[in-house]
Amino acid sequence: MTDQNYEKIIKFRMEKAKKALEKNNMQVFIADNKNEVLNIVKTLIKKGDIIGSGGSVSLTQCGIIDLLRTPDYNFLDRANFTPENIKEFYIKCFSTDAYFTSANAITENGELYNVDGNSNRIAAIAYGPESVIVVAGYNKIVKNLDEAINRVKSTAAPANTVRLNCKTYCNETGECAAFGQSCPGMTSGCSSSDRICCNFLVSAQQRHKNRIKVILVAEPLGY
Repeated sequence: MTDQNYEKIIKFRMEKAKKALEKNNMQVFIADNKNEVLNIVKTLIKKGDIIGSGGSVSLTQCGIIDLLRTPDYNFLDRANFTPENIKEFYIKCFSTDAYFTSANAITENGELYNVDGNSNRIAAIAYGPESVIVVAGYNKIVKNLDEAINRVKSTAAPANTVRLNCKTYCNETGECAAFGQSCPGMTSGCSSSDRICCNFLVSAQQRHKNRIKVILVAEPLGY
């Protein structure tokens, strides 16, 4: 497959996901590369806004965390919270003007699929912040929820457990324990106390139109 054909496939899938997400009352922007993301982000937030974020490699790769740390914004920086008061950070994020995160997967049917251990991220996506801004590379786009579930178990979760130094089956083997079970499902997995796949959120049609905003980037980002 030529590079030109590959780019056409990427753009086709992104446009398909965009239309489906918009049908589900989410606002969608497309960036050709991560350098364009900051310009889009600046149109979605205002100076003085109180802003929170979930843990995300994609946000760091796009320079969003560095932007939010400037004096223009009241950024609730997770790095300023200790393990003893991290719950305070989680709760404060519910009353922010904007909350930034990525997605574990985005389906061509217009669904966001996210899986969490502490679940502060999926809780904020579902309820609380005035605006939720999701930044995701094209590598997060999958055909349907079955592929989304598989993507987390085979790609996202193993990579994140390595990043977070979690003592889990997927950290050691590179894939979820569910693949070795007789009837694996969405919630199947290991029994480690470090497990990061504890709660599961599918965001489909939204009651509050455009509360969730999705920036799709034509580059691979995150895990």
